[in-house]
Amino acid sequence: MGWSFPIGVFMGTVLRVHVTFFLLLAWIGGSAWFAGGPQAALESVLFIVLLFACVVLHEFGHVVAARRYGVQTPDITLLPIGGVARLERIPEKPSQEFVVAIAGPLVNVVIAAVLLLVLGGILPPESMDLDDPGVSLVARLAGANIFLVLFNLIPAFPMDGGRMLRALLAYWLGYARGTRIAATVGQVAAFGFGFLGLFGNPLLLFIALFVYLGASAEAHAAQVREVSRGLLARDAMLSRFETLAPSSRIEDAVQKLLATSQHEFPVVDDAGSLRGLVTRDDIIRGLRESQPDTPVVEIMKTDIPTVNERQSLKDAMTLMQAEARPAVAVLDAAGRLIGLITPENMGELMMVLSEDQSGKLKPRRGAPGPWVTGNE
Repeated sequence: MGWSFPIGVFMGTVLRVHVTFFLLLAWIGGSAWFAGGPQAALESVLFIVLLFACVVLHEFGHVVAARRYGVQTPDITLLPIGGVARLERIPEKPSQEFVVAIAGPLVNVVIAAVLLLVLGGILPPESMDLDDPGVSLVARLAGANIFLVLFNLIPAFPMDGGRMLRALLAYWLGYARGTRIAATVGQVAAFGFGFLGLFGNPLLLFIALFVYLGASAEAHAAQVREVSRGLLARDAMLSRFETLAPSSRIEDAVQKLLATSQHEFPVVDDAGSLRGLVTRDDIIRGLRESQPDTPVVEIMKTDIPTVNERQSLKDAMTLMQAEARPAVAVLDAAGRLIGLITPENMGELMMVLSEDQSGKLKPRRGAPGPWVTGNE
């Protein structure tokens, strides 16, 4: 995620913090300072830090549950409104997704229970007022964890409750339809948050935007997975594209960038093997930081994921999303580059197939593209 940086690696998962989190700390600390002085500011910042420690434990609840089903979590990003654990893929069975989704809130239940024991089993009513400095830090943290449980159980993407709802619906209606219904519920909830936010609570407006975008993104991702079902990598790849040689220079890449609509240029040797990939951003950065005659091998990306042409398109999509790469290279049996899969051409494929109401549009088997009608 942009504008975030790593602060450590725990259990093989990178913990990242978004810069806006520090803006939140500064705003809360500054507000408390003006209201009650440096002591109040220190207590407020400490409360927020401890609260986000609970959020981190919540996210690692998802991590532990996901690994039980062989799903890795590349990173967790802390945002002002909570944490986001990025799973490399959705668990295969609805029951598994339900377990992974509920694991996070259960961690907060345990934390709240432990804090209640510390308080003697009694939670003061004012503990739910998280801004009241007169309430003890332990009581406020207990109230905050109860709030986190209730908030995350709202049946709206991208909260855990939305994923639990999708898992239940998928069990009876199938994954695609369950996702559409759960995403719609999330968007309706977003409008509800936004309406309430108009009456003086700007935080609800921010939450509404977050929920709406999260629900839309989940629906889009589900549509991509549904479209790619049963297709091979060769069925969706770009088979006509310009390449660069290892001896090519930045000025050569500029010429191809201007002469074509491509944004990614594979660097291929004489044997047809992929050496790397030069993106439009790499070219612009190379012009700014180097000379036009600089070899492209000095600016290219070398960690480009690859798939065999006979692998499923789902595998290619998983690699591209999990590793956040600009493209996936498609290789033949001899290891030669024969195609590229990019977010742009996947978007076009999804758009074409989702609008093909007849269901007659099929990939031509035995050769890469073009797309033809089923009765041809």
